Amino acid sequence: MDKYFYDLINSSGNLHFEDIVIRIAFSAIMGIVIYISYKFTHEGTVYSQKFNITLIALTILTTTVMTVIGNNIALSLGMVGALSIIRFRTSIKDSRDTIYIFWTIIVGICSGVGDYTVASVGSAAVFLMLMFFGRVKNDNRILIIVKGSRLLEQDIRKVMFDYFPIAPMLKVKNSTYDKIELIYEINKNMLDKAEKIETKKSLDEQRANRTILDILYALGDIEYSNIVVQNDEIT
Repeated sequence: MDKYFYDLINSSGNLHFEDIVIRIAFSAIMGIVIYISYKFTHEGTVYSQKFNITLIALTILTTTVMTVIGNNIALSLGMVGALSIIRFRTSIKDSRDTIYIFWTIIVGICSGVGDYTVASVGSAAVFLMLMFFGRVKNDNRILIIVKGSRLLEQDIRKVMFDYFPIAPMLKVKNSTYDKIELIYEINKNMLDKAEKIETKKSLDEQRANRTILDILYALGDIEYSNIVVQNDEIT
């Protein structure tokens, strides 16, 4: 019994050189697949070339660690203790980046233990899912920012409530002695529906189509009015 536990704890789990090369090469190929997926699902300021290259390196490093650990219980416990002191301070710009970090670690673990089937099938499923849904953007939230004379506050409020079929939500109200800034939050459906209603009114009354900005500027002392679409590009 004592000899069994001694052999179990001191099992080196050494592999032949060919096996090590195969595992590292497989993890590198899977890392390239992850690289391609990340490149196609991110664009604009969200995309980071450095982070994408890091994903390949992380896949290979995880495979290397798992290959070293093997079946050695003592070494695995020591590795857990050593890695537990590491603290990552890099902020994640996109929530999807967390998926890619876990993806690289899981592929590295599967490659390190030689379970290529699980790594391939799982990566194929994640790859297809991200390629299908990964380019979806959160661009449904829209802010309308209006700044003008403080005397026009009630007029601005009336325009906003009359123009949209659903009352927009007032998020921010800033004011000085003679100026006021109002920030309303709407969604894309509200804006599209309101523009269609206004277009029909304009055709009936045989006058030019008016957007919400045109109506606000028609009030007179309006310094500026902006429409800001909030999506994943804004951090």
